[in-house]
Amino acid sequence: MGQTTMVSENRQAAEQYTAEIFETIKRRNPEETEFHQAVKEFLNAIIPALEKDPKYQENGILERLTEPERLITFRVPWVDDAGKVRVNRGFRVQFNSAIGPYKGGLRFHPSVNGSIVKFLGFEQIFKNALTGLPIGGGKGGSDFDPKEKSDAEIMRFCQSFMSELAVHIGPDTDVPAGDIGVSGREIGYLFGQYKKMTSRFDAGTITGKGLTYGGSLTRTEATGYGLVYFTKEMLAATNQSFKNKTVVVSGSGNVAIYAIEKAEELGAKVVACSDSDGYIFDPEGINLKTLKQIKEVERRRLHTYLEKHPTAEFYENGDIWSVPCDIALPCATQNEISEQQAKTLVQNGVIAVAEGANMPSTLEAVSVFHENKILFGPAKAANAGGVGVSALEMAQNSSRMSWSFAEVDDHLKNIMKNIYKNASFVAKEYGYEGDLIVGANIAGFLKVADTMLAQGVV
Repeated sequence: MGQTTMVSENRQAAEQYTAEIFETIKRRNPEETEFHQAVKEFLNAIIPALEKDPKYQENGILERLTEPERLITFRVPWVDDAGKVRVNRGFRVQFNSAIGPYKGGLRFHPSVNGSIVKFLGFEQIFKNALTGLPIGGGKGGSDFDPKEKSDAEIMRFCQSFMSELAVHIGPDTDVPAGDIGVSGREIGYLFGQYKKMTSRFDAGTITGKGLTYGGSLTRTEATGYGLVYFTKEMLAATNQSFKNKTVVVSGSGNVAIYAIEKAEELGAKVVACSDSDGYIFDPEGINLKTLKQIKEVERRRLHTYLEKHPTAEFYENGDIWSVPCDIALPCATQNEISEQQAKTLVQNGVIAVAEGANMPSTLEAVSVFHENKILFGPAKAANAGGVGVSALEMAQNSSRMSWSFAEVDDHLKNIMKNIYKNASFVAKEYGYEGDLIVGANIAGFLKVADTMLAQGVV
């Protein structure tokens, strides 16, 4: 009876503690809805860990974890091709460096603001911890939109952006990479400006580089491949696989393209993908060669897919999650699956959802998947392959070595397999078997929190 009472009291204390933390977050960060959402999901998931061990509350771990170590905002002036001066905002959040230098991508998109950057940086803390590699959490970007800009305009913007960012980063301090709107082209311009400003070839300062100047094989494919490797483990645990499954993948950037590639290699048929204009549905299966030509070479809109595949259909501003599928891989952006869309997926027979984008499912959508016992891979676990290979790129830069595609891919497979095993084990250990949201959040939290305790109040 006494032990039961103690457990109950610990639970109540943990719930009260997380509720107080969340209220403080909302008060100190008004209207930052994306950041609030990320923190709320995390706090709800780690209550069992706080219940089990009160030392985290006694040492103010959550107060420190939810406040960035540093948030940098800056002006980015640049000149367009018409000679007009333009001004954008730049951001970098250095959220937590307990287990290593800050690590996280740069996003160039009109939606980028303080809330977006903070939610992404907060998620990155635990995602990076789950990889098992010594990297902390950070993120950054700008509200600059690279779409329909010339190469010269993008170069001038990147040079201006890096002129400010350079003083805040370094191979042992903070290591940016790409994200939405930042691919190999942008990384090249950013690294070139960094090298000019510092007069040093610190290749490990930026990841996602070209292969001729310190980049890693498999980096382009890493997030998409890693997502599928994680999903493969999740399916295998219930004696299922990708073979003969129908898959829908949102987005058509790097993550989506290489998730499609790997899913097809494993025997699935991917029938739909999307961009911001709408989605294509090809009942014969998405032709990867055409998709890569459109998006990676020509940088055109997705509806042009129909020029070579007239039997496919394009739905302008359509809802890709209305397409029936066995496996859904959201790889576009945050909050792209609503509660109603989740219900539609369930009604149409989905058996697994794994997040390739960051927080693509609303909290209500996640509840729908959970209530219907849908296999669910949360972003901080399922899409960690990109940052995992970024850390491997840093390792290659430090050793002045280049690994083969197969070597890096093997490391990636092991990283994703270990993330699944760790999240699955921790979920079971805390009494939530099969709940990878609880497992991933607690596993990442414990690694970071215990390290913070070891380093004192800093």
